[in-house]
Amino acid sequence: MAESDRSPLKHFVVAKKKISTIFDQLLEYITEGADFVEETYRNTELEQIATEQQASLISGYAKKMAVISGVLARNHMKVAFFGRTSNGKSSVVNAMLWDRVLPSGIGHTTNCFLSVEGTDGDKAYLMTEGSDEKKSVKTVNQLGHALHMDKDLDAGCLVRVFWPKTKCALLRDDLVLMDSPGTDVTTKLDSWIDKFCLDADVFVLVANSESTLMNTEKHFFHKVNERLSKPNIFILNNRWDASASEPECMEDVRKQHTDRCISFLVDELKVVEREQALNRIFFVSAKEVLNSRMQRAQGMPEAGGALAEGFEARLQEFQCFERTFEECISQSAVKTKFEQHTIRAKQITETVKRIMDDINIQAADKRINLLKERDDKMDQADYVRSQLGLLTEDIKGKIKAVAEEVETKVSTAMTDEICRLSGLVDEFYSDFHPSSQVLERYKNALHKHIEEGMGRSLADRCSNAVNESVQNSQKNMIENLTPLLPSSVQCQLHMLIPCRKFDLSYDLNFSSLCTDFQENIEFRFSLGWTSLVNRFLGPKNAHRALLLVESSAQIPRPLATTSSAPNIRALTPENVSQEELLFSIGTGLASLTSKSTVTVVLVTGVVWRTIGWRLIAASFSLYGLLYLYEKLTWTTRAKERAFKQQFVDYATKKLQMVVRFTSANCSHQVQQEMTTTFARLCQQVDLSQKNLSEEINRLTMEIDQLDVVQHHSKNLRHKATRLETELDSFIKQYLQPQQ
Repeated sequence: MAESDRSPLKHFVVAKKKISTIFDQLLEYITEGADFVEETYRNTELEQIATEQQASLISGYAKKMAVISGVLARNHMKVAFFGRTSNGKSSVVNAMLWDRVLPSGIGHTTNCFLSVEGTDGDKAYLMTEGSDEKKSVKTVNQLGHALHMDKDLDAGCLVRVFWPKTKCALLRDDLVLMDSPGTDVTTKLDSWIDKFCLDADVFVLVANSESTLMNTEKHFFHKVNERLSKPNIFILNNRWDASASEPECMEDVRKQHTDRCISFLVDELKVVEREQALNRIFFVSAKEVLNSRMQRAQGMPEAGGALAEGFEARLQEFQCFERTFEECISQSAVKTKFEQHTIRAKQITETVKRIMDDINIQAADKRINLLKERDDKMDQADYVRSQLGLLTEDIKGKIKAVAEEVETKVSTAMTDEICRLSGLVDEFYSDFHPSSQVLERYKNALHKHIEEGMGRSLADRCSNAVNESVQNSQKNMIENLTPLLPSSVQCQLHMLIPCRKFDLSYDLNFSSLCTDFQENIEFRFSLGWTSLVNRFLGPKNAHRALLLVESSAQIPRPLATTSSAPNIRALTPENVSQEELLFSIGTGLASLTSKSTVTVVLVTGVVWRTIGWRLIAASFSLYGLLYLYEKLTWTTRAKERAFKQQFVDYATKKLQMVVRFTSANCSHQVQQEMTTTFARLCQQVDLSQKNLSEEINRLTMEIDQLDVVQHHSKNLRHKATRLETELDSFIKQYLQPQQ
């Protein structure tokens, strides 16, 4: 046995601490990377930067690293001994420990898993699974009795035996030897493997050389091989001392066992090459070695006692197994245990680094695209802002020009229609009667006829032209403002701003306009006093004269005044009015007679002298006949004509008063229609500007997030590079053959 300070097992202990530290760092790094990738993937604003596959992959790596770190966190190497019941597993362990540490003997002595590891104390003790109580171990029998007495222990539980390192050099390098119940006494092989074998560094199959390698033993190791990649397996053909009784067939039996074991290791399990298989197969007698070593420990000869022939050869082979075992631990255990983990760690680190590179590249590419997109949006916003200001002034001017044009056009058309009002009134036909009720209905129907007729005429002359002008202006607005809108809005602009037909509402409100019209259709003789006064004095002066005559007929003569009072009437407003009126009458009569007075007097004198009273009688008869003729021809039809003429004169004056108002109203309608269209277009432009501003803010936030992603991914990549360097250093120091 090698001395403690020279033990090659120290190499494993140092390597284990080194790789455990690296894997702890790797676990922390990959956990951080998994959180980063998951957060990036879940961020809806950072689409296509990290994929679900990347997040799932690195999350799986984190779980694998946690498992590997848990395996590497142990402080011991572990050697597991398996075999059928009574094959001598416990005896082999005791022989390697140079003492009866574990119970052994005929029959099923080990009824649970027993692990032996070193303790720095001077006293041995044991601990059962699920309990922290330290039970004293004084002798092997007491240990056996303690296990046998504990009814709660079954084949699947573990009892840890702590043996002083001072008593066994093998345990000084933190090596754990684990004994097991027979593989043929339980059906829970899978649970055994999962619980006790996944972290084993070396497996020792203790077979019975008196029989042969059984399928139960093979079956167990097949399951081990499924879970572990090429486990280190040694096969000890124990109880080889029985071959001494049959020396003539010893070599044949040995060859038979050797061939069967090589086939199992090489062909079935494929854990070693054929040329290396012989170094994993040994023929020993653990009981002889244990007795011999205990004799030596007591100062007695090793070969003392009843030993079968050939003991020295069997002892040497056991020692050879121990040397090979230690060499395997020192040379191969590190490689076997750590190489796959290290390679896997490098692969994982390389993959994670590649993921970080991909994320960094995707973030950089997207950042460039977003910067370009943001610049385009900002340029577009500036362009929309400046163009909208220019177009607003231009369109306002056009709206004003169109409105003024409409006002002029409507004013001209309405003036023309007023001139043709008499013809429109003549076209009206309805039942006419001077009674107030019929006359009121006649007026209402006439009002409606004139309003509809004038409205129709105005519409024919103005509406189409105005509608065309408005639609052209609206189309011009849309054409000018469309480039300022996004394409999605441009496609729907005809729905948002429909170019509908615009109809002017002239709203003459003729009934209200002529509500105070008072017709005069009473009979008036053309040569009567009233008619003559009207003809010579005019309507205004005639009315005043008639009133004066009427009032004079009703005023009594004034009383005589005293002789002392002046015979002059006091001037009153009424007197003044009468004086003015008389002056007007006189002026009218003078005007009438000024031109024909002399002629009339001369003719009258001549006629009077020639004919006399006959002419006067004939004149009066003719005057009466004329009166009778006019009276008889003053029919309802004549009254209607008089009514229409009066109405035309009255309505003409009223309509002339509202020409400017109506044209201004039409101009306002056009202006309002075009302004509304422009306002709706501007609303869409404002909405587009708002969307542009929101889009620019969103792009800015996303660019900032991408900066953070790039920075974080670069840091994680640098960490991966540092960890790769540490892994390469570990491989060079511990896994590559030393020159």
